[in-house]
Amino acid sequence: MSSSSLLGVDILIEKTAVLLLDDEFTVLDPGWVAVIGDVIKEVGSGTPPVGVRDVAETVIDGSGTVTMPGMVNAHTHLFQTFFRGLGDDKSLLDWLEHCIWPGAVHLDAQTAKLAAMVGLIENLRTGATSVIDHQYIHIDESIDDAICEAADEIGVRFLLARGWADRNYEPLLTETHEQVIERTRTVRNKWQGNNADRITIELAPLIPWGCSDEAMSQTISESRSWGAGTHIHCAETHTEVEMSIDERGLRHVEWLSQLGALGPGTQLAHSVWLDDNELDLIAESGSIVVHCPVSNMYLASGVPRILDMIDMKIPVALASDGPGSNNRQDMFEALKATILLQKVHNLNPTALQPEDALTMACRGGARALGKEKQIGQISSGYKADLVVVDLETVFTAPVHSIASSLVYCASPSQVRHVIVDGQLLIKDSTLLGLNELDILGQANEAAQKLFTKAGIESRLTRISEATS
Repeated sequence: MSSSSLLGVDILIEKTAVLLLDDEFTVLDPGWVAVIGDVIKEVGSGTPPVGVRDVAETVIDGSGTVTMPGMVNAHTHLFQTFFRGLGDDKSLLDWLEHCIWPGAVHLDAQTAKLAAMVGLIENLRTGATSVIDHQYIHIDESIDDAICEAADEIGVRFLLARGWADRNYEPLLTETHEQVIERTRTVRNKWQGNNADRITIELAPLIPWGCSDEAMSQTISESRSWGAGTHIHCAETHTEVEMSIDERGLRHVEWLSQLGALGPGTQLAHSVWLDDNELDLIAESGSIVVHCPVSNMYLASGVPRILDMIDMKIPVALASDGPGSNNRQDMFEALKATILLQKVHNLNPTALQPEDALTMACRGGARALGKEKQIGQISSGYKADLVVVDLETVFTAPVHSIASSLVYCASPSQVRHVIVDGQLLIKDSTLLGLNELDILGQANEAAQKLFTKAGIESRLTRISEATS
């Protein structure tokens, strides 16, 4: 760093191990990171140049920590934060019909915003600085706007994947493609590119069996005209693939290919039940697979062919899926589950390494967002989306390998500092600028009202009845 550039350092993280997540998987141990504005100005090994510490606006002592790129939760449903624990021990279709739909049809904008606030704070606390929300509940047309407000207030990097279904779905949750496009344009005009491009919008057909060919073609064309991508559930369960073959004579990826829906901007959530031809189509198109290991186990959906995808150089991102089918949004859990699931499924202890999972969570997630030149690595000029994790705890000590400790041992309780776009959002494990306990109190009250209105029995509704 030149002497003149030292004067502008806003945040200096020193005495930390720095996980660059570059192609060589370099770890600077010890190292330091200097942030100016919303970007990483410089990264170095050892100690920072003389004078940097004295002029930095904020100095973070990273002793005993690792500084890593912020992870990307590349597929969730934030409204489901209020649904966790209600859908246990169900298959996907049973879970939709008896858990999600009965409650979701009573959701309003303020309730959705509170659910999103809690869910986004949870994401930050698990090291996810970016979130893709596949948001498909529009019983109240202002819900999308409310969720974007939540993302704006929390400060995360956020992609609203505006979901829709136009057939075969809960009638109150279906829309025509004309309605979808018009409503999404309105939200996009208000939020796209807000706050240094932290908030972006794309169209996101919900599920193949819920989307007509005509609506798919129209919405894909519209999204591409914006320079945006397409996000969709794909081959999540064997039953859904059989439904597609029975109706269309095509498997999910074959159908998407026929519609021209595949491409570098297309994110395929789950992608569990794929055959060889479908993998070839994904690889040739540059589409991104979003792996949701915990949800796939929770709903007994199956195990995707992650090893084949890696061999074929298909980009893979990681995600929690919605809290209604997980029931957490814990990216550390996703890291560990990704590796262990592939090891046991393939009966191969070397199937995946910790470095593979971290690469999916950071660089794969950046690909899913279309921001692989901006986030996912710690490098000069990249956005300052950083997570500082304490490794000097009983859960991880002693640390023989940074990558192994992060993937197999670390948990959200060890996240000490979180920076998004150069802004310190969590410092010393405390959320800055917002009253977390107040948000939780409002959220619990809103959830209680929601499920009482929906007639769904739970601990919350029983408490409500007892106190009324």
